[in-house]
Parts: sequence; C-alpha cells; structure tokens
Amino acid sequence: MYSNGDIFVGEIIGTAILILFGAGVCAAVTLTHSKAKASGWVVIAFGWGFGVLAGAYTAGPLSGGHLNPAVTLGIAIDTGEWGKVWIYLLGQMVGAMLGAVLAYLVYYAQFNANVTGSVKDKVTGAHEPTPTLGIFSTIPEIRNPVANLVTEIIATVGLVLPILAFGLTKGLGESGTQTLIVAFLVVGIGLSLGGPTGYAINPARDLGPRIVHTFLPIPNKGTSDWSYAWIPVAGPLIGGALAGLIYNVAF
Repeated sequence: MYSNGDIFVGEIIGTAILILFGAGVCAAVTLTHSKAKASGWVVIAFGWGFGVLAGAYTAGPLSGGHLNPAVTLGIAIDTGEWGKVWIYLLGQMVGAMLGAVLAYLVYYAQFNANVTGSVKDKVTGAHEPTPTLGIFSTIPEIRNPVANLVTEIIATVGLVLPILAFGLTKGLGESGTQTLIVAFLVVGIGLSLGGPTGYAINPARDLGPRIVHTFLPIPNKGTSDWSYAWIPVAGPLIGGALAGLIYNVAF
C-alpha cells in the first residue's frame, strides 16, 4: 500500500514531530528558566498525547503513522507482513533522534542556563543543576529491573491491543477519528500507568533521544543511564508482540 520511500520519510517526519512535542513538554516542565516550569504530570501526559496526534496525522498519508516499533511489530504479527518492518523501524529511529535535536534547539537557551538550577541539595543546601535525561528518555521512580520491565510490557499491551482493535470499528479509519482516539489513549496510559517508569511504551521514543542526549553539549547534563536503557526497548517490544498474539487469538 505504501512505498518504501514514503514509509521512510513519513515515519521520520511523524516520529520527529512526536518527540519534538514530547521532549518539548518535558523540557518545558523541567528546566528552570521555562515559563511552564513545574506545571506537572498532567501537562506532560497531554503534551505527549498531542505529539502522537500531530505526528500520526502528519505521517498517516505516507506510512500509516506507526511512529513506534512496538506498534509496527504488533501489526506485523497480526498480518504476517514483515517485508517493510525494517523500513518503519529505521525511519522511527532517525525521526526520534531528529525530534530530540529539535527539542534541544527550541530550549537551547534554557539548556545552556543549566549551570545552577533549582534543585536544592538536601545535605549542602546548594542549588544544583537540573538533571536533563528525563527530558529525553525515561527514568524509573523505583529502580527494579523486573518490576520496570513488567510495567513497560503491560503498558505497551494497553497501547497496541486497542490500536489493533480500533481497526475493527467500522468508520474510524475513514473518518480520521482513529488517530484522535489513539492520542487520547496515550494520554490515558500516561495518567494511569506512567507513574512507575515514565511510560516509554515505544523503543524509538526512548532509545533515539537517549543517544542524542549522550552526545549533545548540554552543560551539567548528568548521566544518560545506559544501564537502564534496555528496559524501555525490550519491554515495549515484548508488549507489542504479546498484543499482536492476543489479537490474533481473541479477535
């Protein structure tokens, strides 16, 4: 249905928009010299939801707007069509890294001002620079690899299984409301299931920006936490595969 070139370009553009909005809202809420500083988790959840909305609607005519390797994997398991999977994944990774760079450029002045932030050291009382990894990638509140992995698996099933089921609802695709509903689904996952790990639910969304964070010249940026990075990749991929299998059995 979609050409290889259209898929690649569509997924780059769509995923870049997704990460621009998502990393952008995290930067807005996190960085000290932002007008949206400390505006909270609900703002972050809606920012990511609107990122899905804008990215998927933009990419839809070119690639179908997967924007997520877990979604691509779930669809491939359902349909048995694997020939274009690698193109989707490559476009998603490139787009995720591009979106992270664009978000950095939007908040360039705020990142450069991250020499003395608003985080107060409990022991010394000194104000320390604001950690920046959480703007780009996920960080668990409680570091427990098994629990973190299970959270990402379940949350991703909660994303991909409804997306597959939406395809059975007559008229959603033709009317264009399917993408709108998916955007609200992402908001709901963030509000309900995002507390433990920050709800990566998308390997490209976490890995691409984490790579960019490693190389960006952000003052006092802190660690990129590569010891945790496998969880927001493996968990969503397992969840996407399980969703595809459940859909095949149940529907």
